[in-house]
Amino acid sequence: MSANLDLKEEILALKKARNAVILAHNYQTGDIQDVADYVGDSLGLAYHAKATEADVIVFCGVHFMAETAKIVNPRKIVVLPDADAGCSLEQSCPAPDLAAFLEANADRNYYVIAYINCSGGVKALCDVIVTSGNAVKIVNLAPKDRPILFVPDENLGAWVIEQTGRKMDLWKGNCYVHVEFTRDSINRIKSEFPEALVVAHPECTQAVRLLADEVCSTEKMINYCKNAPVNDIIVVTESGMLHRLRKECPDKNLIAGPTDRCACADCRYMKMNTLQKLRDCLDTLQPRVEMEESLRVRAEAPLLRMLEQSK
Repeated sequence: MSANLDLKEEILALKKARNAVILAHNYQTGDIQDVADYVGDSLGLAYHAKATEADVIVFCGVHFMAETAKIVNPRKIVVLPDADAGCSLEQSCPAPDLAAFLEANADRNYYVIAYINCSGGVKALCDVIVTSGNAVKIVNLAPKDRPILFVPDENLGAWVIEQTGRKMDLWKGNCYVHVEFTRDSINRIKSEFPEALVVAHPECTQAVRLLADEVCSTEKMINYCKNAPVNDIIVVTESGMLHRLRKECPDKNLIAGPTDRCACADCRYMKMNTLQKLRDCLDTLQPRVEMEESLRVRAEAPLLRMLEQSK
């Protein structure tokens, strides 16, 4: 029996003993996706975290995702396989910096919309949260009589402006993985697969988005690839997405979108979680995600507003 099979058996036994649910983001490694109860994007994971009846939530993703699960489940134990699994977008917008900006611009009375890739402290300063899957819908619902500040992803924000026509001020943050994709790197692989369609995540730069046949969230990539009229599809997002796509679209030739640095893009933070760390956190129920209650309550309001507006 392989080491991975042994680990999977231990994980399943511990999950049952702990009455735990394992949630995994689409960017996790394939072995973690295969043992998870639910695999999805940030929006789907938020719904599942809110709805679960499990006593323990094991969140295989990055810290802000596990923190989001804790925000909507204050009485449940939430653990993250690697406490150091962070996010360049979260790091680009520290809560004290946003608070200082809003104070300095109090006369603007900003309606603050935050991409879910941010800390609980940032969420607590916002009016509503969005994901890449619902950002267009929620921005369209934003009040017309207040200026909008969109944090922290300037590329997602710019794409939403293109889709909605709403004027927004953008925080200067980005996902370090998605900005590594370039027009030249996509064109190079298009020269090898000239009939291929390109599907890209909106965290990519405008130059890459303009080359894409479809720009959408990771979850919406599933149906796009299933229904694509061609066999070859270039997938321009974090490499973990290919595992799920290849399981759900086995008849397609799914090609990892290249960057100028490598043939595909790995998020070093997402890949910090491993099957062994998943097993260990189920065993010890550590590292736990904790939040001070008054901060949690403030952060919960815009999250619940997002879930309500996404229906």
